[in-house]
Amino acid sequence: MKYGITSGILWGLDTVVLGIALSMTPFFGTVEALAFAAVASSFLHDTFCALWLFIYMGAKRRLGDTLRALKTRSGLVVIAGALLGGPIGMTGYLVAINNIGPAYTAIISAFYPALGAFLSFVLLKERMDAKQLIALFVALGGVMAMGYISAGSSEMGNAALGLGGAALSVVGWGSEAVLCAWGMRDDAVDNETALQIRETTSALVYGIVVLPLFGAWTFTASAVPSFATSVIALSALAGTSSYLAYYKGISTIGAAKAMALNISYSAWAVAFGFLLQGTVPTIATIACCIVILAGTILAACDWNELFQSK
Repeated sequence: MKYGITSGILWGLDTVVLGIALSMTPFFGTVEALAFAAVASSFLHDTFCALWLFIYMGAKRRLGDTLRALKTRSGLVVIAGALLGGPIGMTGYLVAINNIGPAYTAIISAFYPALGAFLSFVLLKERMDAKQLIALFVALGGVMAMGYISAGSSEMGNAALGLGGAALSVVGWGSEAVLCAWGMRDDAVDNETALQIRETTSALVYGIVVLPLFGAWTFTASAVPSFATSVIALSALAGTSSYLAYYKGISTIGAAKAMALNISYSAWAVAFGFLLQGTVPTIATIACCIVILAGTILAACDWNELFQSK
């Protein structure tokens, strides 16, 4: 369980640091930034994650293991998971943000662990008992409530397109962990090689397909020399560490429970926002954080061990 909690903490840090980068020039303050900042930062983030993992695996002399894993059927399954969780899921998420706003997008996309739990049951035969499922939905309720609190009255674009994009993110992210867990059942594909395949695949598809699709290559290239891109590289370091813990959690406690713990990042992001930016949360937000943390822990742990008498 410690790996899942660690992944949530580090992803919360990644979220806040990435948000700081997006508040800097050239990702903020212009019409071009409004149009391209999200997709450009996503590409840069995944590219830096892939580079950090290349350095990490190279230092461990394991790059050959990743190349061998790519030749297996399990490696191809991980690539499919990478496409679903990276370019497909994230592109849907960005489309949703652009059309229905970040708060409502967060509310809808929070359901990806519920879909993941269902797919884990169907495909991987992983089981969560009734108490754990209730705890998971309580945590999801906390995430949704936090999104509602921050929703405000922002203008909407194409609502149908936004809802479709949010649904795509749920399917993509919920499927990613399940497919990667399936792939990691093969001894040739452990959690580290699976993650390197995932991030490298995602970065390549972003660069070859997604950026041209959005017409964002020129903006992205102009943003690379900026200090903000250095901050994105720093956020990607936290993100890479988070993913290493997340994939380790998937391989040890299963996809459903790892996803349940990972969504605790919503609460940790509030804590890091206070520490790094001085953003003081409201009482309602603190209450949501407590609900999220309690729900995710109870969804992933063995209740008999947690509450057994000493």
